[in-house]
Amino acid sequence: MARILAIDYGIKRTGIAVTDELQIIASGLTTIPSETAIAFLKDYFSKENVAKVLIGEPKQMNGQPSESAEIIEKFVTKFQQEFPDMKVERADERFTSKMAFQTMIDSGLKKKQRQNKALIDEIAATIMLQDYLSRKMF
Repeated sequence: MARILAIDYGIKRTGIAVTDELQIIASGLTTIPSETAIAFLKDYFSKENVAKVLIGEPKQMNGQPSESAEIIEKFVTKFQQEFPDMKVERADERFTSKMAFQTMIDSGLKKKQRQNKALIDEIAATIMLQDYLSRKMF
């Protein structure tokens, strides 16, 4: 089977997570500057077999799009132009950053390490992907 890749796209940074080839476990891959996302993905897709990409969809508590939704929609449009054959699914990313921060606390990271926003973005993408995998199984 091919991997599933999750993208937590942000204005400055983009967190990326990926599954194993059996699509069982989600693992953080990296965090990159957002302006390099398409180039990074071209390189990654040339090396790895990816069946689907999950892109975070930012929403407010009431379900309406958040203020960053417009920026992410532009990225999704560009992504689909660059990779027209890649399956894309959107995933609600509410609370993933807060959950990522709590995960860092729970795992015993020191305060200085928890201030690493790149790590938060990578963990948020991993949480989004693991949540997707959990729902897919049932």
